[in-house]
Amino acid sequence: MSISVDRSVPAAPAIRVGGDLAFTTAEPLRTEIDRLVAERPQTLVLDFGDLLFIDSTGLSVIVHAWREGQQGGTSLELRHTPRFLAVILDMTGVTGLLDRPQPDGREEAAAPGGSTAAASASA
Repeated sequence: MSISVDRSVPAAPAIRVGGDLAFTTAEPLRTEIDRLVAERPQTLVLDFGDLLFIDSTGLSVIVHAWREGQQGGTSLELRHTPRFLAVILDMTGVTGLLDRPQPDGREEAAAPGGSTAAASASA
């Protein structure tokens, strides 16, 4: 797995994830998410443009990012969600979880394939 962080938009740092996000590779991403969410940005972007594979541990990292963001007022945005990930998110109900509004009433739409600013899917 590879990860890189783009801080060119301070209110919305982006983590680009590539390769396999799985049990044996997920910890560095979780650590980076925790570090960035602790800074309380408005939005945390997870860019999956280079993702090749994800397992249940990788999926749990996405849910972790959402949960930590909810607690700190940071919305989660998924970008360049590959089709296989969009299907997994839908099948597991994570898409619905990510679509829940923030506690302060802000909409947090991160549904893969949606037309919202919070997510974009590419095949």
